[in-house]
Amino acid sequence: MSQMQKDYTSVWNNCLTIIRDNVPPISFKTWFEPIVPVRIDENILTIQVPSPFFYEYLEEQYIDILRKTLRKEIGPEAKLEYSVVMGNNYANKPYTVKYPTNNNPKLQNRPVAIPLQAEEKTIKNPFIIPGIQKLQIDPQLKPENTFENFVEGECNRLARSAAFAVAQNPGGTAFNPLMIYGNSGLGKTHLAQAVGIEVKQRYPEKVVLYVNANKFQTQFAEATRNNNRNDFLNFYQMIDVLILDDVQEFAGKEKTQETFFHIFNHLHQTGKQLILTSDKPPIELKGLEQRLLSRFKWGLTADLQVPGFETRMAILKNKIYKDGIEMPDDVLEYIAYHICTNVRELEGALISLLAQSMLNKKEITIDLAQEMINKLVKSSQRELSVDFIVKVVCDYFNVKPDSLYAKTRKREIVQARHIAMYFSKSMTKASLASIGAQIGKKDHATVLHACKTVGNLKETDRSFHQYLEDIEKKLKL
Repeated sequence: MSQMQKDYTSVWNNCLTIIRDNVPPISFKTWFEPIVPVRIDENILTIQVPSPFFYEYLEEQYIDILRKTLRKEIGPEAKLEYSVVMGNNYANKPYTVKYPTNNNPKLQNRPVAIPLQAEEKTIKNPFIIPGIQKLQIDPQLKPENTFENFVEGECNRLARSAAFAVAQNPGGTAFNPLMIYGNSGLGKTHLAQAVGIEVKQRYPEKVVLYVNANKFQTQFAEATRNNNRNDFLNFYQMIDVLILDDVQEFAGKEKTQETFFHIFNHLHQTGKQLILTSDKPPIELKGLEQRLLSRFKWGLTADLQVPGFETRMAILKNKIYKDGIEMPDDVLEYIAYHICTNVRELEGALISLLAQSMLNKKEITIDLAQEMINKLVKSSQRELSVDFIVKVVCDYFNVKPDSLYAKTRKREIVQARHIAMYFSKSMTKASLASIGAQIGKKDHATVLHACKTVGNLKETDRSFHQYLEDIEKKLKL
């Protein structure tokens, strides 16, 4: 070993000796043992880290201890350079961090550190009683949501293929995270849960968990009230395959986003698999922090599209075959032709037809299918989106949708924004925080105030009441 090698190796080992005494053992093992010293040039020490994220995490969480130890070993002008090496692809990306002064912007407004010191045996499980063993965690999966029950077609082939690859090698593919997006009723939850079911069959020892974003938010709020954030974090950090459904529901919830950001970072860095679902691709999600959105793009983003006629027929045939039911092909074709929005409505129409046949003791025919579908389509309300409501309201008042984001008190703009919020609350399933984030980047209190204002004007202002009636008719067309 050369004198230069001894120098940078000994400098880093001396730093590690100090760091080991000042951070929890699990944190030291996770974040410092993988680091490899590369060289020292005057007062610059270069260390090799396995990913850009690893560098970012060290900068956010351990910059103080790094600064102090380097100054002690090298001197007050100490600098640190990171060489990011991902697998066998040496992509040297130097990130030089200088520590000569106390006004380094990276030392300000750092996120709260992830507490990693809790023992597994003491981690409280949000889903089951505390103290239960790791392998006994209920994955919260529906047994019927398997790959075998998921009908493949052109509309979902990429997403299904990627999901199956992930299930065969969780955390070991380039599809981490795997983000599946598409409109409601196209099978996002089914496909995401199919990964979890397959993983449990192939790797029984792995800890799999499915959780909806709203449930995650509720658990986090409860943990905050009970002063149990550390237990909450440590529970999620021991999951091997985390499936988070409807991630768009995090819009406007800054504390929840920050917490999930830390969980995401820990799981990704330790080789665990993340699967996310959303109604939109990352680039179109509003109300989410940019650093979180950038991580959603690290793996693969795959969409689920509206199924074509052939896929709809395959879904219906698969459904009746599984249930042991016989039905004429012309009836199936009629349903598949007329119900073309999503899989959920397609299966709902089939169930309604079967119910009509059994309850009224009628033979399943085209006429019965036509009668049932006419009622179903007439009574079913189109599932609206906040973006669509904004477009209709803005068209009605002849204003541009972008103007709702402007900081202005112009009457027509404020009025359009309030009405858009009012209809979004009453005609969609979006949360108040999500509505506010998508309409002018407002908070949930602003949405509540807007809805109250519109409700009052509806009762007292005849012209305003007419506006609402006109817009509602357009939304229901």
